[in-house]
Amino acid sequence: MKYYNITQHPVKIYGLAVADAEKRHFYKLPYHMLEEMPRYEYLGRRAVGGRVRFCTDSANITIRMTLKETKEDKNIPLSGSAGADVYLGTGMESEYLGYVTPDCHVMEEISAEKTFTKKNTMEIVTINLPRNDHVLFMEIGVDDDARIEEAPAYSLEKPIVFYGSSITEGGCASRAGNAYTSIVCRWLDADYRNFGFSGSARGEEIFARYIAGLSDMSVFVYDYDHNANDVKQLADTHEAFFQIIRKAHPNLPILMMTRPDTDKDIEDSRARKAVVYATYSKAKEQGDKNVWFLDGETFFGKYGRAECTVDGTHPNALGFMRMAEKVYAVLCEILGREDKRIG
Repeated sequence: MKYYNITQHPVKIYGLAVADAEKRHFYKLPYHMLEEMPRYEYLGRRAVGGRVRFCTDSANITIRMTLKETKEDKNIPLSGSAGADVYLGTGMESEYLGYVTPDCHVMEEISAEKTFTKKNTMEIVTINLPRNDHVLFMEIGVDDDARIEEAPAYSLEKPIVFYGSSITEGGCASRAGNAYTSIVCRWLDADYRNFGFSGSARGEEIFARYIAGLSDMSVFVYDYDHNANDVKQLADTHEAFFQIIRKAHPNLPILMMTRPDTDKDIEDSRARKAVVYATYSKAKEQGDKNVWFLDGETFFGKYGRAECTVDGTHPNALGFMRMAEKVYAVLCEILGREDKRIG
């Protein structure tokens, strides 16, 4: 086989701010944000939301991957915390091929390798990078006589940007491609950035200004109400966060969402929802036609809510699928796309 580092043409990386093979840095946040916000020193070095894309007619694809460690998470299997998963094609016709992951939890560098088989026809390959554990190295192997080419651009080239909690980040999906952000953007064939942070996203002004400084976004989605310390902190930050983004991007579609796991403390959840809805309502009253609101309490549905989470909070595959269906429908409306589930 012939091998390509994921930073090597024609392989292309999406969704990361840092992709430096020599330093073994594959981060979703840039260096300056890691320095300015020590809270994100560990979480910002995750590659969650990162994707590797290319086209090949190889009948065999080998993925070699090295992670800094594989920290144990009681709610997430290794396939979800340390696994990279693979899809062929694009949109709702994407085909899941499988995943590669180390086979144990260790607090030291660990590597994994797996070979996947497919038809020997030219196809787009997308690899979703691991959610929890830091990627140090990845290379792709294809058959010696195979062609490998740069994949076509996403049909939605300007990324959808998500900001929120561990749920936004993908906890506790059974694998990277099962997070609602991954599902929705795969269905839309959209590039995206995942700024979900476990226990940390609290509507900080500095992070709002970082997002506001991104030059190209198709939609901004935020739902950090879960991580606010209390209702007051959410009220003190939510509209201010919105205004920073809106000032920098007057016509950017913005979707405000609330947390899905409302059953544990219904009163608190509804108080937080009222704060988020107030930001939305005020914007609408002031003539803003590019804001949307999505009630997280509706995500899991009326029946089978307990089956939608691992621990009463974090969605499993079923919970993320139900979230994806709701979010996808709204994003289709925002983007003027046909909802292909019903089209």
